[in-house]
Amino acid sequence: MSRTFEVAPGDAVHPGDPVIVDRYTTGARINHWITAASLVLLALSGLALFHPRLFFLTSLFGGGSTTRMIHPWIGVVLFFSFLGLFFRFWKLNLWKREDGTWMARLRDVLTAHDEKLPEVGKYNAGQKLVFWLMSVLIIVLIASGLVIWQEYFAQYTTVEQKRIAVLVHAIAAIVIICVWIVHVYAAIWVRGTISAMTRGKVTGGWAWRHHRRWLKELVTGKT
Repeated sequence: MSRTFEVAPGDAVHPGDPVIVDRYTTGARINHWITAASLVLLALSGLALFHPRLFFLTSLFGGGSTTRMIHPWIGVVLFFSFLGLFFRFWKLNLWKREDGTWMARLRDVLTAHDEKLPEVGKYNAGQKLVFWLMSVLIIVLIASGLVIWQEYFAQYTTVEQKRIAVLVHAIAAIVIICVWIVHVYAAIWVRGTISAMTRGKVTGGWAWRHHRRWLKELVTGKT
């Protein structure tokens, strides 16, 4: 059988003791961390503008007026940075039959009964859900953000549309913060995940345990 979309450009196996597997290229890692930093800065500046009790966070950005000015521009950076990630990884995150099985056995995932789980490719079902939720939420955030970006787009929408956009923007922001927290927790929980995105490499044992089908296809060139 021919290769599927489980292997990305730059993925490679290096024999040794231990076996080392290239999981992320330098470009992908830089792209990821720009996206992550943008999301954190957006969350902090957005929360500062969201409620008076959180206004103290504006001191991180030089005050209230500065925070209001740079917040939407950080959003633009996030959008284009994530767009880069999307084009890199969307094929790897297409839903497959075994992903439904993985989700149905979520208890085994949480209790680390890996032998009861189906073999997965480069990303498991949980990672794919985060990817697609992020994709949708960032589109919602940029679209609603443009509606309420007074400096450049005030004349193109009505007051009522702006009110709806503010509500949608706030809800989407809260949801994406929750998704981000789950993403970070999962990365910490599965040892080796964070180092994969900082150094770009994992051990063969890690790949065999967590992404066996990806490793098999990488080694054999077949599914």
